[in-house]
Amino acid sequence: MTDPTYGAAAQLASLAATLGGPRGALPAFFAFTDPDRTPDPVMLAQKLPPGSGLVLRTFGKPEIKAMAPTLAIISEWRQLTFLIAADPDLAIAAGADGVHWPQAQLSKAAKTRFRGLQTASAHSPMAVRRATGLVDAVFVSTAFSSQSPSASRPMGPFRLQAYGHRSQLPIYALGGINSKTIKRLTHTQLSGAAAIGAVSS
Repeated sequence: MTDPTYGAAAQLASLAATLGGPRGALPAFFAFTDPDRTPDPVMLAQKLPPGSGLVLRTFGKPEIKAMAPTLAIISEWRQLTFLIAADPDLAIAAGADGVHWPQAQLSKAAKTRFRGLQTASAHSPMAVRRATGLVDAVFVSTAFSSQSPSASRPMGPFRLQAYGHRSQLPIYALGGINSKTIKRLTHTQLSGAAAIGAVSS
């Protein structure tokens, strides 16, 4: 298996920390895993700068689910905020800090018995409004042009800035985030940014 260095994570975390939107005690930077683009989530967790966030997306794969307890231990040791996507039972069993909900499953945020941190993805202003009062932060996508199969038309910094101004929740940019595009968010009111491909190789 390829041994990636994940060297971009420190730079992205540093740049995300300069964004001026409110986030309280939340990290400025999150890394999302992907079954195809993250060859080694454990190594990613070991390489993320302390104070970052990690979102494990298992897509129901048993071999990825099995990594959750190890990732929780590493996250505690590395002072990472560890979220598991769409699986509150796994989050509880593994000792994760929270649950991340895809937009399509946002309604489950109000029904889950998980009482830790909850975040959600959103692809429209309506989805952000729905998330208000249900979750602690929202990841808005698609921020910039992305190779993800699920990527929609990129929003760009001006539309993202509008999200930051209007929302009562911390807003994070997701999709196409790398060391170049994140600099275009400098003057927005976003709370932070999240990356997938840029920290996976």
